[in-house]
Amino acid sequence: MEVLRPGDPSEIGGYRLLGRLGEGGMGEVFLARTVSGRPLALKTVHRDLSLQAGFAERFDREIRTSDRVRGAWTVSVVDFSAPGAAPQWLATEYVAAPSLADWVHRHGPLPVPALRCLARELAAALVTVQAAGVVHRDIKPANVLLGRERPFLIDFGIARGVGDARYTQTGAVIGTPGYLAPEQATGAVALAEADVFSLAAVLVYAATGRGPFLGAGEEVQLPALLYRIVHDEPRLDGVPQDLAVLVGECLAKDPAERPTAAELHQCLTADTAGQGVGEWAAVVPAALVEDVARREGELARLLTSPPALPSPPVRVSGVASVPADASAASFPPLPSTPPAPAVAVVSGAGWVSGRGRVWAAAGAVAVLAVLAAFPLRLLMDGDRDGRGDGGAPTQAAPASASASASASASASGAVVLPASWVGAWSGTGPGTPDADGITRARTGAFSVTVTLNAAAVGEVVGRQVSEVRELVTGRDLGCTEALELRQVRQDSAVFVAVTSHPTDRAATFECPRGNLYVLTMTQPGRVALESEGAQSAGAPEVLTRRN
Repeated sequence: MEVLRPGDPSEIGGYRLLGRLGEGGMGEVFLARTVSGRPLALKTVHRDLSLQAGFAERFDREIRTSDRVRGAWTVSVVDFSAPGAAPQWLATEYVAAPSLADWVHRHGPLPVPALRCLARELAAALVTVQAAGVVHRDIKPANVLLGRERPFLIDFGIARGVGDARYTQTGAVIGTPGYLAPEQATGAVALAEADVFSLAAVLVYAATGRGPFLGAGEEVQLPALLYRIVHDEPRLDGVPQDLAVLVGECLAKDPAERPTAAELHQCLTADTAGQGVGEWAAVVPAALVEDVARREGELARLLTSPPALPSPPVRVSGVASVPADASAASFPPLPSTPPAPAVAVVSGAGWVSGRGRVWAAAGAVAVLAVLAAFPLRLLMDGDRDGRGDGGAPTQAAPASASASASASASASGAVVLPASWVGAWSGTGPGTPDADGITRARTGAFSVTVTLNAAAVGEVVGRQVSEVRELVTGRDLGCTEALELRQVRQDSAVFVAVTSHPTDRAATFECPRGNLYVLTMTQPGRVALESEGAQSAGAPEVLTRRN
């Protein structure tokens, strides 16, 4: 990963950029994060491409096609730009791991046990892709990440639905030279069999450090390479003999002669059953384990660095856009686990987002899940994190006291929260009663109560209590946060949570601190949640003033 260059934006689409992951013909790839702590790979599209006629439609189609693929070996689409945004972008889950191309280039071919395990895992990934009715069409070493627990197949940027042949341009070579199937090299329509061919070519690279149609250290021009793919037999010297037979079948010129992904996976599973090939983490080189640990450590440091102040709203095609990174949906870690960066994907209401999503835990057995998202945890009283009698939220300061405090602050030249904001605000959302209970908790009514007092920028101004019950266990998954006023705009205010704890004092999880939030007053007595968390599943979209 590289540091950001002079002139790079500090955020795109409301997500703060942390560094550069790469660039290519389509655009640039950045490491980004939500304030709630989830790392993202954010890919931008070159402006000249985005201006091409029909590109927006194709871009949207690619995203929807990619989003159909969900499995343990693929990364999910998280968010993407609104129509007309500049630049157009796509954010996916980020895996802190080297690519197969990078690893083999630096360290040489994989050891045989790791190679066989890689073959089996990638075949399983391809089964998942094809079960979703998708053809990847660009399987190559650079699109395989060697993660800690398993390899990942990434970058469905030129993927197509199996039934979308009308969108494939006959005569156009689409994919990466050296790993293309013959039908791709000649510009024919590429179906699922093309991915099997490309996967086999990737395995040859993993075993030998070169593609199946190149000699060691050889470089050839593109026309010659495409000719070899179409007419020559693959070079499989250096591939373990038993694996070479199966790889050779996958590299057949005729797509009909290749095994399906399911057949390939079945053969690899049977072939490795008696060879002591264990789980991925047990067979990868120790140096790879160390490399991943180093990358994860670097990522953790970047994610815990102090968040930047939110950028002012920008206008995209006449629509006001509030950066989503101006606030956070917090997620306490699962019981019995140490505090960890929250895992969340939510979208802002102030800008048109492609999707809004909340990940939540159903209980301690859901190891990879996290607890439900809570959009704004702001309330407080005089001791910055205290509670009123019986645990009830402290009431707002009387109007006369608020007016006096505001007048005093104004007289000193300080920027103060307008008097129209002072008071108690509340709202109730439906929760997520129909969630699967694994990737998202099944919850009932989701209530948020915010109390704001008169204060100047830099002072503690209020607190908020979220209450949301998990239907299975009855646990309250909400958090309470103290709020400091950070910035006042014409009709919105920015706050930072300075303390945080579970609303249920008996709860064992922890709530993170330091989240930034943006509230916008859309009309007197009505406040919209316009930043990250505003459209969280089941949360209230607006808060109204309580009498």
